[in-house]
Amino acid sequence: MKNKYDVIVIGGGPAGSVAAKFASENGASVLLLERDREAGIPVRCAEGVSLKGIAPFIEIDKRWIAAQIDVATLFAPNGESAKMHNNGTGLVLERRIFDTALCEEAVKFGVEFVTKADAIDLTWKNGKISGVKINYLNEILEIECDVVIGADGVESRVGRWAGIKTNVALKDIDTCIQYTLSGIDIEENACEFYFGRDVSPGGYVWVFPKNKNTANVGIGLAGHFSHAKGPKKFLDEFIQKRFPNGQKIYTVCGGVTTADTLPEIVHDNIMLVGDAARQVNPITGGGIVQGMIAGSIAGKVAAEAVQKKKFNKKFLKKYRKEWDKKIGNNQKVMYKIKEKVLEMGDEKFNSLVKICQNIPADKFTVKALFSEAVKDDPRLVLEIAKTFVKSKLKLK
Repeated sequence: MKNKYDVIVIGGGPAGSVAAKFASENGASVLLLERDREAGIPVRCAEGVSLKGIAPFIEIDKRWIAAQIDVATLFAPNGESAKMHNNGTGLVLERRIFDTALCEEAVKFGVEFVTKADAIDLTWKNGKISGVKINYLNEILEIECDVVIGADGVESRVGRWAGIKTNVALKDIDTCIQYTLSGIDIEENACEFYFGRDVSPGGYVWVFPKNKNTANVGIGLAGHFSHAKGPKKFLDEFIQKRFPNGQKIYTVCGGVTTADTLPEIVHDNIMLVGDAARQVNPITGGGIVQGMIAGSIAGKVAAEAVQKKKFNKKFLKKYRKEWDKKIGNNQKVMYKIKEKVLEMGDEKFNSLVKICQNIPADKFTVKALFSEAVKDDPRLVLEIAKTFVKSKLKLK
């Protein structure tokens, strides 16, 4: 590692690696830091993503695709179900391989990528961020830069070090646990979603196939509903009923924000991307594509800042403006829908799925589902319609 780079990106996940690539591709010298031994571990993700969402950022490679998803089945609390065939092609990834491939792509464009490099603080000069302090193989190093991009996930320390408020309300963070189950009977090209207060209050249970007898089976509970009975107990009860003979081969747990984008994701010499900026779909909890889009914008803005030697908040706000234009404004609408969904009782879910059963397969889309969910709120229906006119709303 050199003593100074134009840009240092902290975190080698999809948002960080894409940010690093776009900054380097546009002329900046870039250091990408990952605290673990390799990108993509530990896997804390359901691993579902839309093909259309990731295609602009990396050439599709079968190495990191576990399954292709063509159908989504929604299960109501009463056991009734509706199948959605018209939502585009989905993929279940092998995140460990996928994240590594993204980092390899960044390296091709000149990024210097270092693993086992744990950022432990920012460095300051004349009251402004001047670099990053890291623990690299038990050696403390200080590396200078002009722009820091924080892509260090939901627990982001980088934002807090910079004085950015990254906290969210308890109701806006889901507590999650997931098992990879083997020896189960599933449809290989269909994911499943289960709703209801007895299944997952304020959230849902998901089943994402990885092959014909293995799937990621997980649950997300809204934080303010998890005090009486935690997600593990809910998930264990579900699995006992749905997959009594399933064998757990991997367990992962963690938090997923279901909030709007943070009010502040830019400060002098710093930008936050991905989970660190709460750039996650508030309804599904999916953030892979959102993070990559944010990373691409932040990387370009960082490179432009280097060229023009403008590193203040006012200039870097170009990233926020472009983010809001592309996805951020959509996320605000999604958050309002989520708030509406949190208010729904089981009877509402039952009636919603019943209505969806009667929608022709070629017209059953995410838009149709959301419109039905909030049709008793005309103002929100209008916002959804406007959002879809501007750009197609994505689940992932």
